Amino acid sequence: MKATVGGKRSRREFLEAAGAIAAGVVFASIPVGARKAGGAEGADVKIGVIGSGRIGGTLGALWVKAGHEVMFSARDLDPVQKLIAGLGTRAHAGTPQEAAAFGDVILISVPYGALPQLGRDLAGDLTGKVVLDTCNPSPGRDGEMAVAARAKGTGVASPELLPGVRLVRAFNTVPAGALRSEANRTGDRVAIPLAGDDEAALKIAVRLVEEAGFEPVVVGTLARAKEFDTGTPVYGKALTALELRQGLGIGS
Repeated sequence: MKATVGGKRSRREFLEAAGAIAAGVVFASIPVGARKAGGAEGADVKIGVIGSGRIGGTLGALWVKAGHEVMFSARDLDPVQKLIAGLGTRAHAGTPQEAAAFGDVILISVPYGALPQLGRDLAGDLTGKVVLDTCNPSPGRDGEMAVAARAKGTGVASPELLPGVRLVRAFNTVPAGALRSEANRTGDRVAIPLAGDDEAALKIAVRLVEEAGFEPVVVGTLARAKEFDTGTPVYGKALTALELRQGLGIGS
């Protein structure tokens, strides 16, 4: 199955186009397919970034450069203001609440221990939205809840903490430095494993992975996200799609 990027679309058309996969997603690598040079003519979806650090800030900047409007948020807005200073008029700064309300799609990149409170505080703005979850539980940082999350698998644990969202596990395996340095590289692109239960949400995630300059590999349902959680053989590496599929034991 090839993910293609057509001409410029409105946000509404972009989101509605996700319904094209209602007949089913092939849970394997989705090749890059036809990708517009530079991505500037891609769909102009609004993206809210909650947690604009090394991962959230990097991805948000890549999406701005690809032509999307992005609201970056954090508890301390001073670093966010510095981040967006050189990104132009498509980049905005706001509180997590404002970013959650702003985005058609939300990227969450915070310590895993912050997810329960975020789920409570932002429930009204997140319900029904596509949420890309990059967060990895770390017992040393997040305590016992991280132990439980690792045992369940993040694909099962995260939706319990963010009820009502259309969650996709994404961007949790590749180190932040590689996200910065390897985006849009020539040759085989760095692969991003994805898992989700909502097929339309997965379609949106596939396009945003491509437009950030990476190659999406859809692994399967959220239960299968455990296959690329912290500590797995593919975690913490910048792999090509072929290498990732081999490491996960999935077909081409």
